[in-house]
Amino acid sequence: MARVLLVDDEKVARAVYGDYLADAGHVVRTVNGVSEARAALAREAFDIVVTDLILPQGDGMEVLRHTKERYPDVAVVLITALDKVGPAVRAIKSGAAEYLVKPVRAETLRHAVSRALATRHLLQENAALRRHVALVEAGQRMLTVLDRGRLGEAAAAAFVQLCQANAALVLTRGPKGELRHEAAEGVPSEYLSAVQAACEGLLRDEAPRAFTMSGIPHFAQGVAVPALDPTAGLRGWSVVLLEGPEPAGLRDTANYLAQHLALALHHAERIEQAEDLVYIDDLTQLYNARYLDEALEREFGRADAHQPFSILFLDLDSFKTVNDTHGHLVGSKLLIEAARVVKSCTRDQDVTARWGGDEYVVLLRETDSGGALKVAERIRRAIEAHHFLSREGFGLRLTVCIGVASFPEHASDKRSLVDQADRAMYRGKKSTRNVVYVASPSDGAVPSARSGAA
Repeated sequence: MARVLLVDDEKVARAVYGDYLADAGHVVRTVNGVSEARAALAREAFDIVVTDLILPQGDGMEVLRHTKERYPDVAVVLITALDKVGPAVRAIKSGAAEYLVKPVRAETLRHAVSRALATRHLLQENAALRRHVALVEAGQRMLTVLDRGRLGEAAAAAFVQLCQANAALVLTRGPKGELRHEAAEGVPSEYLSAVQAACEGLLRDEAPRAFTMSGIPHFAQGVAVPALDPTAGLRGWSVVLLEGPEPAGLRDTANYLAQHLALALHHAERIEQAEDLVYIDDLTQLYNARYLDEALEREFGRADAHQPFSILFLDLDSFKTVNDTHGHLVGSKLLIEAARVVKSCTRDQDVTARWGGDEYVVLLRETDSGGALKVAERIRRAIEAHHFLSREGFGLRLTVCIGVASFPEHASDKRSLVDQADRAMYRGKKSTRNVVYVASPSDGAVPSARSGAA
């Protein structure tokens, strides 16, 4: 049984064709012109339109075009008294399922409608199959993306495309449960901050379940779907943003994509953890020299004269004496504690690395030499005042020499900047120790071995 809209300006034709279709078990609604057909299509859902070609104030081709533009899933059958090839070809090219020439017998009309409905059903099945294939492919693509930034972008694009949405946001949970904005797709730049803030506020205390969101700037509504990891719980949220009503099947599609997003985030996190091991010093758990080298490379890659940054080169004074007196195990524990003291004096955005032995290097982002000198002095005082390994019963006291060099003031390339900071530190080793020096053109070359100045 199908819902049929019958369009014909002749009352007798409407009655005859209507009876033919009703006898076949269809529900028939009749109208007599183009405007009435448009109004009926807007009010009700139909499976098929049967229309005469010649109509008052328009024609059946206009009904065909309007139906295919606004309701592409609705089949259209044209009936006409014109037994000509030209109109039939135009109708079929425009999307008509059947073209019948009057007089139309009952069986002919019923078969034409049945064929049109069968074709429509096959097309719908093919479209559904294509959607399922696209959904599976999107999920698989997400699982192959191991970079967090690219994963967020790929997920947001998939949610927009496959959920028939206007825009989408992807948010992930940080280590303390905070929400991080990974990516956005389709959100106008002028609304992005407001949309992100609104979504974050609505999601902050929500249980991990799909729900409808309102009050989002520029959008009529949003559908929030949790990205749930079976082992780790909530990984984040995907928010599908709509300018109108929610499309059918959106939540099933969004849930499928969100599950793959959670799994992809788990994979990306495992990869990040493995990569971190390459850049982490085994003893102190600070970054190592390899990571520092890449961090400096990135800073120089985006640096300009208006964005200075600095490095501090640190060397513990008389550390060799600790090893000689108390042994290397105590020395190693002291290096770990010294690393914690240095790290406590820096910001989260800075990079603290162990250079090797008892040497540390700190990269201070967006900091000129004046600001770097203050941080260096804070570290020097903290080291001087600290009682190392007190819990172990030692209470050792140490001092440190620190060299400061800044971009662009002292050097314009990575190697020169590190060298300038190293030279400034060595100047302190040669003088009073327990001191901070800023790089100077008068600093001499650093000897290849400084064991005597440890």
